[in-house]
Amino acid sequence: MSKIIRLMIVFGCTTLTLWSPVFAQNSPRPNVVFILADDLGWGEVGCFGQQKIPTPSLDSLARQGTRLTSHYSGAPVCAPSRCVLMTGRHTGHCLIRGNQQAKVKFPEFDEGQHPIADETVTLAEAFKAAGYVTGAMGKWGLGPVGSTGDPNRQGFDLFVGYNCQAVAHSFYPRYLWRNDQKLEINPQPIPPRKKHPDGEVLMETYIGQTYAPSVMVDEAEKFLETNRDRPFFLFLPFTEPHVAMHPPVASVDRFPKDWDDEPYRGESGYLPHPRPRAAYAAMISDLDGYVGRITQKLKDLGLEKNTIVIFTSDNGTTHAGNGGTQFHVGGCDAKFFNSTADLRGYKGSVYEGGIRVPTIVRYPNHVPANTVNDTPGYFADWFVTLAAAAGINPPQDSDGEDLWPAILGHRVEPRAKPMVWVFPEYGGQVAVRIGDFKILRRNLKQPNRNSTWEVYNIVADRSESNDLAKDRADLIAAAEKILSEQKSPNEIFPLDIPQKASK
Repeated sequence: MSKIIRLMIVFGCTTLTLWSPVFAQNSPRPNVVFILADDLGWGEVGCFGQQKIPTPSLDSLARQGTRLTSHYSGAPVCAPSRCVLMTGRHTGHCLIRGNQQAKVKFPEFDEGQHPIADETVTLAEAFKAAGYVTGAMGKWGLGPVGSTGDPNRQGFDLFVGYNCQAVAHSFYPRYLWRNDQKLEINPQPIPPRKKHPDGEVLMETYIGQTYAPSVMVDEAEKFLETNRDRPFFLFLPFTEPHVAMHPPVASVDRFPKDWDDEPYRGESGYLPHPRPRAAYAAMISDLDGYVGRITQKLKDLGLEKNTIVIFTSDNGTTHAGNGGTQFHVGGCDAKFFNSTADLRGYKGSVYEGGIRVPTIVRYPNHVPANTVNDTPGYFADWFVTLAAAAGINPPQDSDGEDLWPAILGHRVEPRAKPMVWVFPEYGGQVAVRIGDFKILRRNLKQPNRNSTWEVYNIVADRSESNDLAKDRADLIAAAEKILSEQKSPNEIFPLDIPQKASK
């Protein structure tokens, strides 16, 4: 079945006219730039409370737009979160529910994650069919080049970056992808994992020739210049601050030397670093700089007022490791930076710290400036929301709701659809948000560990410190019913959910 026919089915179109480029060009529509950070925690941006790492570009973006303070990622880890974003289907329905490598089921591929299916309709395909030119620069993670999940087969005219999440653990890889061609950038790549148990740790040991993020940001600016006279959808899934940490020395040197009284030696995985706190701050600072470059380029090209800019993160801050060190995985010191503020949990968890993410939306003269919006939402909502903003018919099978009226500052009815997370990894976890409450269960794949329902009033207790499960059997029953109705079978990422609460 052709992409156009599948788009017509999913979006309920009866003619091709709606999707013709001529139609799109005759109806002025906003450009869209969607910037996705990687493992950026709730409290790691200045306008969300960060005190030690300056983020002037993101803070400026927030002053010019609105902060969504009750917004969630699609999953607690990379690939499923991106799948939810691209498809508008939560992890109870979408294909990708974990970070499994493609080679597990497709041995012909030596890199990349399990691919989304050919019949999948993505956000990029919807924009492309509506006459937009589409580009992505950053980390993909939804299928190798040549697979059904190849970004060029899923709606992107141009892709430049990492196809594989594992390759993206190095910021000095041998190559990036430019569509289906390898772009060689480091004849001597830096591997992303090594331990340095003894002796002096030097930054220069883990610095290569070409820093991959610089290539991707340059390509994003070129994309904007090339397509300044056409409507565009630009997806920028940047890699910071995902470890390994080896940012440029000049970036690290911007931060105080007295922050670091001991090196990170790789005890919790990835690369050693002599100044891990400064290095982590440098990664977030550099990410903020990329946002500044993109927003400045939009301004220079006269595109600022007609471009919706969204900034968010794919999940929360890097979790603790097992290395017997104060540092989290890869050398992240989440406590030093108060990375999740008062939220519980980290990446890999359905607690708030794993899935509530800093989110900013700017659209001059449309989205109210310098505002805070506590409307609950998550990645499954972006497909229908951006379709509404761009004048595209929304997908009929989306699990999301249209947040656009709320983002524009209008009064809206309480959310009708629950927010659902089905996560087979990290022991097996599920969560449902119903109104002000989140109902969750962990350890579903670990029979030797306690697995009971937990209930929290997220509005009154966003730190999830007061479990209401004993008094709210009604909410547990409601969550069980929702999950029984909202979880489709998935042989690749299986997860059984008991239908009765464990006592």
